[in-house]
Amino acid sequence: MTARILAMTCGHLNGPLGHLMEGASDGNVDLPIPSFLIEHPKGRALYDTGMHPDLRTKPETRISERALKLFDLSGFGPKDDVKSKLESIDRDPTKIDFIIVSHMHFDHSGGNGLIPNATLVVQKPEWDAVSDPETAGKLGFNKGDVDYGHPVKIVEGEHDLFGDGSVVAFPTYGHTPGHQSLKVRTEKGTVVLTGDSCYFCRTLRERRLPRFVYDREAMLASLDRLEALEKGGAKLIFGHDLEFWKDVPQAPAPLF
Repeated sequence: MTARILAMTCGHLNGPLGHLMEGASDGNVDLPIPSFLIEHPKGRALYDTGMHPDLRTKPETRISERALKLFDLSGFGPKDDVKSKLESIDRDPTKIDFIIVSHMHFDHSGGNGLIPNATLVVQKPEWDAVSDPETAGKLGFNKGDVDYGHPVKIVEGEHDLFGDGSVVAFPTYGHTPGHQSLKVRTEKGTVVLTGDSCYFCRTLRERRLPRFVYDREAMLASLDRLEALEKGGAKLIFGHDLEFWKDVPQAPAPLF
């Protein structure tokens, strides 16, 4: 079987490029915030859920003091949350079966609570980190993003979501303890949603990591794995790369 991917831009952040890529200038960069709807004959899944609406009114309850200082949140508009995006393409947020959590940062898991009936699919190291208050605080995680009563499926290593090889989560650790990316087999070939294992196309090409990473060597190894997939014919999707994202078809058009 194959699956279909719909890409949604759930607002933008603006922040210093030097924090996101080693050796870059001190100028700022606009960062699209993606969420992806995967439609499969056996169900629907989201890869990441963007940001929580509270960021517009009380951001201090959702993100760390450091993130508040780094990022301009004004690019997150009233209809940019994942629930509004789904409803705008006639998809019911209550009928999403899974949320594949790339990792627990606010711009990737902040909208989990808007998708009430999904099962969270999380790598074990990520779940362990967000469940420990001290570790979560150091990493900028908000336990509130997973405290909505969702069922949670904790996985270790590759996880075949529908059992047919068409939608497979796989570990790309390093950015955070349990970051995961997603391989999707579409009618036009394999697509890899990289999440924050690879912020920009240049991250992969030049191996220039963000200033703050959990495990530098693990992240470099993850980039090697992504490069190998690309060389094998997969299409990589760099979610925070503005220039790349300008050419990404937006829902309801399929990604490929």
